[in-house]
Parts: sequence; C-alpha cells; structure tokens
Amino acid sequence: MRIFILSSGEYGSKIVNGIATYGFASNIVGIHEFPSKDDLPEFIDDVSSYIPENIPESDLIIAVGLFGDINMVIPDVVKESGAKSVIAPIYHPQQLPLGLQNEIKTELDSKLDEKITIIFPKPFCGLTPIGDEFIDKFTEKFGKPEFEIKTDSESREIEGNNNITFINVLRGAPCGSTWFIVENINGISVKDAEFEANNKLHNFPCVASMANDNITGDTILHLASYKTKEAIKRALGYTWKVAQIDQETCEGYAECDNACLNSCPNVLTGVETIEYNDEGKAMIDPASCGVCEICVHECPNGAIEIYEEKIPIKKVN
Repeated sequence: MRIFILSSGEYGSKIVNGIATYGFASNIVGIHEFPSKDDLPEFIDDVSSYIPENIPESDLIIAVGLFGDINMVIPDVVKESGAKSVIAPIYHPQQLPLGLQNEIKTELDSKLDEKITIIFPKPFCGLTPIGDEFIDKFTEKFGKPEFEIKTDSESREIEGNNNITFINVLRGAPCGSTWFIVENINGISVKDAEFEANNKLHNFPCVASMANDNITGDTILHLASYKTKEAIKRALGYTWKVAQIDQETCEGYAECDNACLNSCPNVLTGVETIEYNDEGKAMIDPASCGVCEICVHECPNGAIEIYEEKIPIKKVN
C-alpha cells in the first residue's frame, strides 16, 4: 500500500510522526507540507497554486491538519496520484464543516470516472474498518485503539485490587498516544486504569481541539478520550464507573423526545452507546460510555445516574 500524506500544522506533524514511528514508514511514498492555517488566507477561491508539483502514484491519501478551503486540493491530488481512498480526519469543529466535505465529494465525482472512497473520521482515533481495501489495511495498525491487558492475582479482581502486569497495543491512535499510554500505566490498579489512561492521553498531549463541537455538543479531544477509555474497558472485560438508566424511572422515548439519545456525543458520531429495548426504554452500553454525564443532566425524568461499581463488559482480546 502506497500512502501519500498531505500535512499542515502541529496536528499534521503529530500524525505524520505517529504513522512513521509505529506502523507504515516504508509505505509512505511522499509527504507534502502545507502552510499552517494562520499563514493561509481565510478564504481561498482557487487552490490551484497550492497543489503539490510532484505527486507520487498512491493508493491512499491521508490529509491531516489541513484547515478550511485548502482541503479543496484533495480532488486534484487524488486525480494525479491515482489513489482509490482518502482519509481526512477532523480535529477541530471548524476545520472541515459538512458543506466543505460535500464540496470535496462533489469535486471528486466531477474529476474522476470511478468512485473514490473518502471518509472524515471525527476523531481520527475513532476510525474502524469500513470495507474499503486501503482504509481497512490502514486500520490494521491505526484507528480506534485496542489493547491487550493482563493482570495479577485473579482472586483480587472482584474488589478491583489487582494491578495491570502487562499491556500491549493491538491498534493505536495515529498520533502515537496509545503507545505513550502503554508506557505509563503498567502496574496501576485496574480500578484506575481507564481514567489514568485518559490522563495520559492529555499528558501526551492529544492535540485534538478543546473547542466545543456544535454537532456533538462536546469537544473532539473528549471524543478521543472516550475511545481510549473504551479500549481499556474492553481489554479488561469490565468497568468501575458508568452511566446507567433506571428502567423503572425511564418513561421511554415517546415521552422525552429521545433526550439521552440526542445529547450523547458518541451517539452523535455514529456510535451505538445508547439504544432502546423492546419496551422503548433506553439502555447505555457500558463499554463505549465515556461518562461525560451529559445524558444525566439532559434526562427530564432523572432516570440516569453514575454508578461506581464493577460492571462486566464482553472482553474482546
């Protein structure tokens, strides 16, 4: 697989370094660095002067850190490179609004005879296989984090007194934060693991934006942290803190206009963190719940509370 990277700014540099360090250095056929958003015009009517002069033949284009109109170079780069797939991750709410995403797709359709797969994962560490040859090849190493975890004495597991004795990255965030987390949480209590992993993500630091995203009602950095915590929980097979719904108090979606469903940041990015059972009452997936507590405040019936007890989760590894 041949990867051509279009990069800009601190976020772009972090991703380039992560991909080169932890997985696909030999697959990178070229990197083109664009000026940062502060060094570009706010509006660019004609991006032709910004199109790279030397575009290598590629299979996958990864556009990281490009902010606003400069993203319109993507269709021309795809055409010249012969790439079949594009990943343009979103790290800031104003970076790639829906209108611009649609404009890029329309331009791709007009310039190319064959269909190109382009996705805009938000955040990049939420990327999972989608059935595309090259994007799925990329997700073998990068995307939504996955860990392998081993702990000490199983006899102490019920109380959460056991510690992590081994942790390994099976799939990591493209920025490299997952490997940083592994280096810093081995030996800690399983009770603290998901939250300490979240702290280490911030310490890395994650360079996704802390600006509020109007679509999800949360920040993209927080969305990234939920993916990290989920990976820890799935590797352990349980969590010690999660939002839960009292089925007796929940009056069902017909009575509350889907308040929890419509306010959950994960749901608003396409994750099935909240679903309804056959009785029309909401249920929260403890694995993907980020414990943001937004649903707790939005539920008009007070049916959602934060529980700090061991909740089993299907272990994936």
